[in-house]
Amino acid sequence: MLELTNLSNADCDVQHILHGDTDALPAMIEELDLDGIEFMLCAPWNRAMFPSELIWGVHLMFWPAWLDFWRGDRAALMAEFGSEENIRDYYGTLHVADWIEGWKANLRQAAACQPQYVVFHVAHNRTSEMYTRQFSASDEDVISAAIALVNQFVAEMPTDCTLLFENLWWPGLTFCRPQLAVRLIEQVDYPHTGFMLDVGHLMNTDPNLRDEADGAAYVQKRCRNLGELGRRIYGIHLHQSLSGTYTREMMRSHAGEHRSLRWEEAMAYVLHVDRHEPFRTDAVRRIVETLQPQWLVHEFLHRSRETFMQNVRVQRRALGYC
Repeated sequence: MLELTNLSNADCDVQHILHGDTDALPAMIEELDLDGIEFMLCAPWNRAMFPSELIWGVHLMFWPAWLDFWRGDRAALMAEFGSEENIRDYYGTLHVADWIEGWKANLRQAAACQPQYVVFHVAHNRTSEMYTRQFSASDEDVISAAIALVNQFVAEMPTDCTLLFENLWWPGLTFCRPQLAVRLIEQVDYPHTGFMLDVGHLMNTDPNLRDEADGAAYVQKRCRNLGELGRRIYGIHLHQSLSGTYTREMMRSHAGEHRSLRWEEAMAYVLHVDRHEPFRTDAVRRIVETLQPQWLVHEFLHRSRETFMQNVRVQRRALGYC
């Protein structure tokens, strides 16, 4: 098993975590006793800042809301974004063909890193549906569209690389309906596929979880329900999220509401729900022992180098690794 953490080359990570120092990442990885990183490319790749020998996986770019754009549903897009300018700002274009070219370019960037795997989010939601969780799209809708989209660009996959589908709690891949996960594996036109199980995202599908022990038992139960398909979980994003009280309160207080959220509102909601906090108890060991992943990614929201280092250490201690 390779033990990794997540990092991007966005300015916030380069400045807040690496402090613009090309020697920082190797030193931090060595100090934490990790093997390297799962990398997200948000800008041209600075190889000196992010050495290729430390990059084992690449997380592809993603748009939380994309199904209406894919379908060409102009009325839904205008209701969500308000103007063509806002639509263009969000997707980088008004044309699906150009957007697909962007996916291909992102995969070519990933290929240059020579990763063992790449990660693709399988989810969609409009901001107007976040609070209430009254979704316009079904899991089936999102899975079908994701299969069609991936088949448009999968020819650009890096050589000898595994394509891992990641779960969220929005419509799409949630691992609550195993037959839909089977469809992804069977219908995507690429031979090396599997899953990156995001533990915190899976916990977000049950707002009644009370503590880490509850969360670990729930994750184990969902994985057992996958049967043989569970063997295709090759990686895990490891963090915990116990946000059910907040989720239920937002559903109650916004019942019947239907309005698109400002970017700041949407981000605040997501950060309250998807907490990306480290496991602090040995309950986490049962998850890792059950899944036996090839790639374990300590995935957190990095606000400073100090919190970056602390979160990894806390979770590794809970795992019994240090």
